[in-house]
Amino acid sequence: MMMSQQSRTSLAAKNIFWGYVGNVSTMLISFATRTVFIYTIGITYLGINGLFTNVLGVLSFTELGIGTAMNFSLYKPVADNDREKIKALMQLYRNAYRVVALVVAVLGLVLLPFLPYIIKGANEIDNLQLYYLLFLFNTVSSYFVTYKYGLINAEQRGYILTNINSAFHIAILLAQIAVLLMYKNFLGYLLTQSAVQLIQKIITAFYIDKRYPFLKDKNIKKLDSEETKKIKKNVNALIVHKIGDISVHQTDNIIISALINVTVVGLVSNYNLLVVTISTFLNIIFNSFTAGFGNLIATESKEKQLEMFTVYHFLGFWVFGFTTISFIVLIQPFITLWIGPDKLIDNFSMLLIMANHYLMGQRITVNNFKIAGGVFNEDKFISILQSVVNLIVSVTLVRFIGLPGIYIGTVLQGLISNLLRPAIVYRVLFASSAVGYYKDFVKYFVVTTLTAILMLYISNNVLKTVNLKSFVVMVALTAVIPNMVFAALFWRNKSFKIILQRIKSLAKGRARNAG
Repeated sequence: MMMSQQSRTSLAAKNIFWGYVGNVSTMLISFATRTVFIYTIGITYLGINGLFTNVLGVLSFTELGIGTAMNFSLYKPVADNDREKIKALMQLYRNAYRVVALVVAVLGLVLLPFLPYIIKGANEIDNLQLYYLLFLFNTVSSYFVTYKYGLINAEQRGYILTNINSAFHIAILLAQIAVLLMYKNFLGYLLTQSAVQLIQKIITAFYIDKRYPFLKDKNIKKLDSEETKKIKKNVNALIVHKIGDISVHQTDNIIISALINVTVVGLVSNYNLLVVTISTFLNIIFNSFTAGFGNLIATESKEKQLEMFTVYHFLGFWVFGFTTISFIVLIQPFITLWIGPDKLIDNFSMLLIMANHYLMGQRITVNNFKIAGGVFNEDKFISILQSVVNLIVSVTLVRFIGLPGIYIGTVLQGLISNLLRPAIVYRVLFASSAVGYYKDFVKYFVVTTLTAILMLYISNNVLKTVNLKSFVVMVALTAVIPNMVFAALFWRNKSFKIILQRIKSLAKGRARNAG
């Protein structure tokens, strides 16, 4: 059935609301868990935890192509309430995910004997292979359930999964805190996670089967060859994209562990925890609109699509610009107060991590729209280029300048996507030139950079001595000043006005419902 703009916005708002409820809860407990972890079993084990997470991320390179193609393929049949097509697609994805589980399991076991070669500085750690096998079990077992998530996401009801995941995530963290305090044992920490996650997977699978009983029908029509061919083409292209994603998000810790020290992985993971925590909040906003964009692209004119994309891009600048400035100003003093100045990394590496956070924020607006529009094959070469640049630059520079060299590679490869991908999206989806996008991109970057410099000048005076009082004052200033600068510069901007109008409409709608 046709979905109105109001329906798209309402469901997106619901996804955002429940996403925030879940993430506020888990964020607080995650920090408590991380603090207990560091003080009970140490930063080296934290490095092991981050490293194995990345290793399994590399091994799961086949998954993203299927998952993203699945969501895209389901948008239209869900909108049309075409149950026969939905059943056929879900059967195809179930079989595909079983193959993925087998491939990841085999590759993971093959890698087992080579673990000592990618872990530097962990000679005193026993049971590394056992720890790794638990990570592998968690990853492989998830593929027997996650294929079912696509249908809920295509309906724009991701808040259902968010609520389930949040409840179990909180249960895992609380149980892990108890294990750490009582036993100070990494194996118990991992076993607790595996056991609760397994229960979660069973309950989630049961819930989805009950919500969509027609998926259990035995009478399923096969997809026609043309549809299957199109899906395979998208999957193949998206696997190439995954290689690029892996080169950015999953290899940094492996390079740090192999060429510097696994303990440094633990230090960096504290920064990543903060960045990922905030990014998760932001991604709830931006990813909540993806399914709505799929419906928009299927039902609205290119002019309307371009207008909404421009608004989306502006929102990305504001939100990620503000959080980037906040990180640059506040993250070093926060870690100093949280776990001590001996847990800091150098300022140059920190600035590069934050530059990557900002650039990722600009990419998410392009990537989510292109995913909704099914632009998978046209830009796959970009991912290969990103992968080559990242690995060559990172591995080369780390030998000369250490940790900053890895993040220079990360930032440079990201710029490739920021510069090349928008032109393809504009040409394929909007049949338009991307000149306007690049003008906005440069303008937003300059505003963010100058505002960051202003805030650093202020922080150098406020945070001469890092203590709780000066930190709270700087948090308050950072919350207000960048947003005032943005508002003063863009209050006449059309996208700004549209966003304000949408916020007012949602607020009025909630007020009427409350009344």
